[in-house]
Amino acid sequence: MPAGQTPLQQTLRERSGHLWIANEYVASSGQRTAVVNPATDETIGEFAHATPAEIDAAVAVANRAQRDWWAMSALDRANAMHQIADRMLAITRTTGECLTREMGKPFRESNWEGGASASAFRYYAEIARNEQGRIAGPAIAGQLHMVMKEPLGTIVSIVPFNFPMLLFGWQAAAALAAGNAIIVKPSELTSLTLLTLMEAFDHLPPGLVQVVTGGAEVGQRLVAHEHTHGIAFTGSVPAAQAVARAASERFKPALIEASGNDPFIVMPSAPLDAVARGAAFAAFLNCGQVCTSAERFYVHTDIYDQFVAALTEQAKALRIGNGLDAVDIGPMASHRERDRVERIVARAVEQGAIVRTGGRRPPHVTTGAFYEPTVLEVQANFDIMHGECFGPLAPVCRVRDLDEAIALANASDLGLGANIYTENLAEAFRAVNEIESGIVWVNTPLNDNDAIPFGGRKFTGAGRELGAEGLDQFRRSKMVMIAPTAQSDPEWFPYPDGDAFNA
Repeated sequence: MPAGQTPLQQTLRERSGHLWIANEYVASSGQRTAVVNPATDETIGEFAHATPAEIDAAVAVANRAQRDWWAMSALDRANAMHQIADRMLAITRTTGECLTREMGKPFRESNWEGGASASAFRYYAEIARNEQGRIAGPAIAGQLHMVMKEPLGTIVSIVPFNFPMLLFGWQAAAALAAGNAIIVKPSELTSLTLLTLMEAFDHLPPGLVQVVTGGAEVGQRLVAHEHTHGIAFTGSVPAAQAVARAASERFKPALIEASGNDPFIVMPSAPLDAVARGAAFAAFLNCGQVCTSAERFYVHTDIYDQFVAALTEQAKALRIGNGLDAVDIGPMASHRERDRVERIVARAVEQGAIVRTGGRRPPHVTTGAFYEPTVLEVQANFDIMHGECFGPLAPVCRVRDLDEAIALANASDLGLGANIYTENLAEAFRAVNEIESGIVWVNTPLNDNDAIPFGGRKFTGAGRELGAEGLDQFRRSKMVMIAPTAQSDPEWFPYPDGDAFNA
């Protein structure tokens, strides 16, 4: 091992350019692209662009493995999934370090992500054997009428860079529990993390879970492939629309999660200290690279000035640096992402926004894709309030009352999550019932629950992850009717003359 390298760094170089096919790390013959640590600008490895032949091979072995998996008992599948969770927990420190080196988030967040993903496998290991269909009251006396739940086949999972282990875990746990195989195409920024995670899956039938790396063309081939049967995609709206169109050509079920622009409403009854801390977490977690980040703050005029001051102090106190150090905020995932956020802030300032803190690269850091947590005072019509920012930005807008806050919250083409801080029960109920989103958090931002479905509406996408709904996303229903004996039915031919139309 070269001097100064950790065991993981050496492993990443060894796995560079590989795919995970049939439970083995296989060197790809495709082109390679460098993987760069966004905190240090150092190249830590490479990912391969899988070739069409390699993709076809992965799909073929996945379909064979899926048949073997579905032939197992539900109890055996559940036990195998609990083993996945055990193995994931055993390597969280390794996968966490890998994720931090690949996309920059603080190690605490990366380490948490592996554990949260394992939790989804435990949940689905049990819920999947809870029921596999239902018996209906027969429409014909003496018969058995029922619904069977069957797997789709081979699922294609396309996951982004911001939570690669978590989102893959949500999708893979539900897909496997439903009896499917799954092939994941990671983000180009976090391919090595998912390859490293495969150590937790090598006890499964070879090919049941596979990693095929590459750019958009790899995802396109997997989605359009005649032998894949369902899609799970998280990404931008244009990319999601392209995936949905391709899936529709073969009528493949598609789970789509395509961006958020979540509002965060603050009312006078909420305690300001707790609100400011919750707002900072909701806006700046993972450097704001969260689909459910609070991206539009609507604050009641009575407490607006105090809130802006309190949130500004919270943002100023956050420690910025390499995610492997004692920090709260790491870099953005790439220089391209930081450049995009800089353009958003520049446009907001051009429109009249006031920057209360941040709005720049931290002067004490000379390398990496760092950007300071930024608090801005804005107007509701500014561009920054419309569309996903996906960065460490907290634009704050003054509102007269709850009516205006809800109206502005709903004035978006996206509808993933929404937040409100209030200790007025009537205001909370109004927000829950009137805000047009798939999720509403009241006084508790950005939390998840394996047992509750996660997803949005409008251009955010379609389908749900987690909960029983997440399991059904990867199953099809089969109607079955069984007569105990083969007997003639009075509904058959010939029809009685008395049933003919009498003119």
